[in-house]
Amino acid sequence: MDLTNINYAQRERLAFIDFCLQFFGKISRADLVNHFKTGLASCSRDLTLYRELASDNLTLKHETKQYYRTAQFSPVFEHNPEATLNSLCRGFGDGFSNGITPSNVCIDATRLIHPSSDVIATIMRAINNRQAISCDYISLSSGETKRTIVPHSLANNGQRWHVRAYDKKNKAFRDFVCTRIQNVTAIEKPIATIQGREFDKQWNSIHNITLVPHPSITYFKAIELDYSMVDGKVELNVREALLGYLMRQWNVDCTLEGALVGEQYQLRLDNVHELQGIDSLSIAPGYGIKNYKG
Repeated sequence: MDLTNINYAQRERLAFIDFCLQFFGKISRADLVNHFKTGLASCSRDLTLYRELASDNLTLKHETKQYYRTAQFSPVFEHNPEATLNSLCRGFGDGFSNGITPSNVCIDATRLIHPSSDVIATIMRAINNRQAISCDYISLSSGETKRTIVPHSLANNGQRWHVRAYDKKNKAFRDFVCTRIQNVTAIEKPIATIQGREFDKQWNSIHNITLVPHPSITYFKAIELDYSMVDGKVELNVREALLGYLMRQWNVDCTLEGALVGEQYQLRLDNVHELQGIDSLSIAPGYGIKNYKG
């Protein structure tokens, strides 16, 4: 049976059955009822359909009224590793209709920074409608100032969310930390052409980077496994505007010699010589330092 011929709501329930069998080893009608708030008859139809799709994946134990994963189990749905871990931590689903159900056995990293959903909503509407916004912005260097910016993208630097925007004050594209934006309102006027994303050179420039285990590492294999390296390296295509954030997030040694000292440095930027003169890399560990001596 072609899954595309099944309506979205039922596909979600079938995916939930598949997910529970794969990662918890069992599923019952009660699990479906509790999660999707549907009737028993509907859940029975879902389980029957799943058995038609993959009869070898589950077996019913009448004494417990639960279906159990078999040794022959083969997933009907592809479960992306990142999405899977997120679901295990927060509960299966999008977190909107069913909310978030924290797990006691799969714990995600603690997030200390939480942008306002109202601020994000206003920014996203401005991005979608190609509009500017006015706001109060509090920076570390100049404190609180009035700003008019033209946002075009949101980006997570590993710790906090930034909005990439044209800053009318400085007449340049800059990054603004979302949690430092207050009293934001949309300006319902067309923006100038040069203020659009297509004119943000740093954002639109894509660089290929090569990461390798740091030379101070004794057992390279551990690092190669951590980062799914092939032939001892991992290659990524990264926007120029985000390069520095990536290097800082993963403590990548960006000295020409790979000379930084410390257990936190497990990776080295192998092609750093090809990436000289890039402003966003100024925050990267060791970037621009010559003849470094630890």
